[in-house]
Amino acid sequence: MFESGAFVADALGDVTDEQVQPNGVDLTLGSVEAQTEPGRITTDGKTVGERDAVETVERDGRECYALDPGYYVAQYAETVRVPEGHVGFVYPRSSLMRNSCMLHTAVWDAGYEGKGEGLLEVGRPIEIEVGARFAQFVLAEAEHEDAYDGSYQGERLD
Repeated sequence: MFESGAFVADALGDVTDEQVQPNGVDLTLGSVEAQTEPGRITTDGKTVGERDAVETVERDGRECYALDPGYYVAQYAETVRVPEGHVGFVYPRSSLMRNSCMLHTAVWDAGYEGKGEGLLEVGRPIEIEVGARFAQFVLAEAEHEDAYDGSYQGERLD
C-alpha cells in the first residue's frame, strides 16, 4: 500500500507545500553531471565512473541546464529518508516524458538517508531549471529484516 503525500512529506521534512502531491512528494533538480569514465561492477564491489559537472546557462534570469540528447546523472536537491517499514521509489514527473525524457531509478531501502540521484535520459534537447520539480518520491509499506547500511548511506549530506 502506497502512503499519502502528506506521510511522505513528513518523512522527508524540508519540502514546500507545492511539492506535496496526493500520493508522494515532488523532488527538485539539484545538479547534473555527465559520466566521463567507465564504472565497474564486480562480484566483490563496485566503482562509480568519474563524472564532470554540467555547466548551467542563464535563460530569462533563471539558472538552467541546457541538455542535449544523451545520458546524465541528475542529483536531487532534497534529502530522502526512507522510514522503518517502508520502501521508496522515485518516478519521473509526466512533464519529463512529455518532453522526450525519462528518469531511471532504483529501489530505496528502509533506513536509507541521503541526497540520491537518478539516470536522466534525454531524447530531445531540453532546458531544466535548477530547483524545478522533475521527479516524484513515493513510499510503500514493506516488510524487511534489516535497514539499509550500504555504501550510499548518507551520500551528499554535508
